[in-house]
Amino acid sequence: MSAAGGLTEAQVAQRLAEGKSNDIPARATRSVAQIVRANVFTRINAILGVLLLIVLATGSVINGLFGLLIIANSVIGMIQELRAKQTLDNLAILGQAKPLVRRQSGTCTLPPSEVVLDDIIELGPGDQVVVDGEVVEDNNLEVDESLLTGEADPIAKDVGDAVMSGSFVVSGTGAYRATKVGHDAYAAKLAAEASKFTLVKSELRNGINRILRFVSYLLVPAGLLTIYTQLFTTNAGWRESVLRMVGALVPMVPEGLVLMTSIAFAVGVIRLGQRQCLVQELPAIEGLARVDVVCADKTGTLTETGMRVSEVKELGTEQREHVTDLLAALAAGDDRPNASMQAIAEAYNSPPGWIASATAPFKSATKWSGVSYRGHGNWVIGAPDVLLDSTSEVAQHAEHIGAQGLRVLLLGASDVAVDDPGAPGSVVPVALVVLEQKTRPDARETLEYFAAQSVSVKVISGDNAVSVGAVAAKLGLRGETMDARHLPAEPADLAEALDSYTTFGRVRPDQKRAIVHALQSHGHTVAMTGDGVNDVLALKDADIGVAMGAGSPASRAVAQIVLLDNKFATLPYVVGEGRRVIGNIERVANLFLTKTVYSVLLALLVGIACLLAKPMGHDPLLYPFQPIHVTIAAWFTIGIPSFILSLAPNNERAYPGFVQRVLISALPSGLVVGVATFVSYIAAYPGRHATWQERTQASTAALITLLVTALWVLAVVARPYQWWRVGLVMISGLAYLVIFCLPLTQEKFFLDPSNLTVTSLALGIGGLGAAIIEAAWWVRARALGVQPRLWREPENHIEKAALRASN
Repeated sequence: MSAAGGLTEAQVAQRLAEGKSNDIPARATRSVAQIVRANVFTRINAILGVLLLIVLATGSVINGLFGLLIIANSVIGMIQELRAKQTLDNLAILGQAKPLVRRQSGTCTLPPSEVVLDDIIELGPGDQVVVDGEVVEDNNLEVDESLLTGEADPIAKDVGDAVMSGSFVVSGTGAYRATKVGHDAYAAKLAAEASKFTLVKSELRNGINRILRFVSYLLVPAGLLTIYTQLFTTNAGWRESVLRMVGALVPMVPEGLVLMTSIAFAVGVIRLGQRQCLVQELPAIEGLARVDVVCADKTGTLTETGMRVSEVKELGTEQREHVTDLLAALAAGDDRPNASMQAIAEAYNSPPGWIASATAPFKSATKWSGVSYRGHGNWVIGAPDVLLDSTSEVAQHAEHIGAQGLRVLLLGASDVAVDDPGAPGSVVPVALVVLEQKTRPDARETLEYFAAQSVSVKVISGDNAVSVGAVAAKLGLRGETMDARHLPAEPADLAEALDSYTTFGRVRPDQKRAIVHALQSHGHTVAMTGDGVNDVLALKDADIGVAMGAGSPASRAVAQIVLLDNKFATLPYVVGEGRRVIGNIERVANLFLTKTVYSVLLALLVGIACLLAKPMGHDPLLYPFQPIHVTIAAWFTIGIPSFILSLAPNNERAYPGFVQRVLISALPSGLVVGVATFVSYIAAYPGRHATWQERTQASTAALITLLVTALWVLAVVARPYQWWRVGLVMISGLAYLVIFCLPLTQEKFFLDPSNLTVTSLALGIGGLGAAIIEAAWWVRARALGVQPRLWREPENHIEKAALRASN
């Protein structure tokens, strides 16, 4: 078995039969069985299931209608997560790093799962090491192991050295033999854990968990009090007492809050997947919605990835070699050419066949590459302002060309070999190679969108600062340009400079990382976009890393979001999707928490009234509702509206303080609904010895008051209004009007609004409660420093681009 040729097909088949392959899941998504178990066997389903069995024991099937929530919670959750799993798995196949494997039958790219033990894998700049191995060939090979060890400096690799999966090539080329594959590889377990489809470690999810903890503190005392008073003090018969007890407990459980949150996230994954956007870490959807600074590379982000040679300006030197031969030789000698060298190779494709004695690959840190030829001298090509004195006439001329938004490379002769420690030495300029890049047609609109949303854009590029500034200006990006070689090293001074400048050129990879850290130190939430190996460290440390699908495997591996369509213009849609998720879940949380607060409060008030009744000589108070009452109350005030609102278009900006805003909104609303319902019930309650009809009328009155106030809570939560939001509230109200008016529903749902005096009183109390809720909404807006808005303002043409992501 030779390193040059790789394995034979027979050897590959033998290793596959022995299980010595890298066949591990590319993503640690949950299996179908795990998804089913996770959605069926939940704590909330268990609580509702026990209560359902208790109700069915009384023989009242209609009161067990809330049991449909168990089916709905399970089925909807499973469907959405299975769809999200399918989307993620399909996109992960497109976005995964595919190593270049050398075998006797030929060299080709393969999925990582098809690599076997002892395979020879070729490496080039930006390639990710997919399995552990030993270097068998190297040509100035340097590997970055920072993702594994935290050490940012590249490590030179020679033949015989070990390379670990999870590292990536910074410069040079080479090949290695796979020595550990599958679960034996160093980074396999880390990669599997990092790639899980998960909803944890999210500000939104953490806020939901805090709310649920708050709810649990309320449920225990209210639940125990209700169980005791309804079963042991009312003397109303065990069936009636059990039904009233369950009627009090069921609405206390926020059964749909976690479900709606999961659905909103899963639908976000699906929608973004339809735009060829791979979300590798789910909280990134909401994270990007909170971003206030986007750091974007120029090449591949604001401009097209490809280039073409626009012009070659010979500088009238006395060099004997023809420039055409020089450029063709340099391009042909680069095993893994970057975009610039690819453009030169396309323009000059007839190399003279010179023999190279030394090579120096391009590095982002040095900004040049070169080759020494036997009998033909030492030649370098790179940034003019790096290879020459920036004050020289040639460098000034190159900068003047760069000011037009063009990329300029200097071809020069060196007095030392390119692998000499002192390289590039003294460089004699021979020619300027002018490369042209096209700006992306959608880049201007994307930058305008971010400007309209108060999101700052910082362009950080390794290109000449003047050239980068010219491209940014052409796209309408305002701000000063700075050469990153003049950036201060101190983090505090660097952060100040970042506040003053918008565009930066000649940025080294370590500076990109420092820029991200400096912005974060000033309290900014930073998104970093990039496609090259020089962007990896910054992508890794940014709050949200966004990589291009056509970028290096290393950049895709560390990013939370991969734009498989390679379009910077997809970012507004990701932001819009994040805002939809955050804004809609906040609305849904308001509805569910309001229901829990008024349910707990009503249970406490009824329970306390029961405890005080006997010493005061009064009849103990039955809970006003049976399970069917609270079930229909939830249909159109919470259940259906929350589902619609959780998936609806929403492009409002995301702000911190999710839990505070929800509590400030839901607590007053819940208190008003609970108190109003209790007052209405007390006013209509005729006593334990009243007839069945009188008790039904009292329960109906309490339900009317609850519905009027709860519908107004929905009307407030749905703001700012659009036509469909107004329609949602009106349809919900009309649905209850139909339920209360039809004889069939009156009979089935134990409703009796025929006592006009009691019903009118209930409507009056409900109207008063609605007025208090309305006043609280205006006071809350003032307290939070938010301008209250009844109607949504029309979107301008820029905002519409992101809003379409939610449709």
